[in-house]
Amino acid sequence: MSTESDITPSAADRHHPLLKLALELGPLMIFFFANLRGQWLVETFPALSELGGPLFVATGLFMAATIISLIVSKIVLGHLPIMPFVSGIVVVIFGSLSIWLQNETFIKMKPTIVNALFGVALLGGLAFGKSLLGYVFNAAFQLDAEGWRKLTIRWGIFFLFLAMLNEVVWRNFSDGTWVAFKVWGTMPITIIFTLAQMPLVLKHSVNLETEGEK
Repeated sequence: MSTESDITPSAADRHHPLLKLALELGPLMIFFFANLRGQWLVETFPALSELGGPLFVATGLFMAATIISLIVSKIVLGHLPIMPFVSGIVVVIFGSLSIWLQNETFIKMKPTIVNALFGVALLGGLAFGKSLLGYVFNAAFQLDAEGWRKLTIRWGIFFLFLAMLNEVVWRNFSDGTWVAFKVWGTMPITIIFTLAQMPLVLKHSVNLETEGEK
């Protein structure tokens, strides 16, 4: 089993950008709607009642959807994207603990753990002279070394911000609010942040074909 290990985007990544997006967002959407319609799901599929309340049912379906998305990604794209792969591992571990112990804390802390892990990894990598962000955004764009360094710092700090924000939301608001924030809050915030980085990306972009002719 391999994960993305080359900063150069693969042909599959370039040819299936919408599929890649769907594979990453699909499990989250299932998690949101499963939590929203948890009671209906239990009434329609009684076996799901073994998982517990609506949030546990949503967690179980979230885990299944995550595993399926990784399998499809491996088959179609030929590799496992690093971020969804790491996130998937945490989902399975913390989701299983949540259902087994009937304790919602584990699944609620999953975004905190994942975002903190990415933030520390990105900023820690720079300490060793390595910009790991290229492995995350390998299918999106190509930057020079200074561009990757600056973008890595910004994303590292942003991931730590998301980790802290998740802690604030799940500890102070209802389950429904937290699930809605996880799906409809985190994504817009991330999109806005990503768009805000475009001036930096454009300034430090490099042309692979031009570089290869040198």
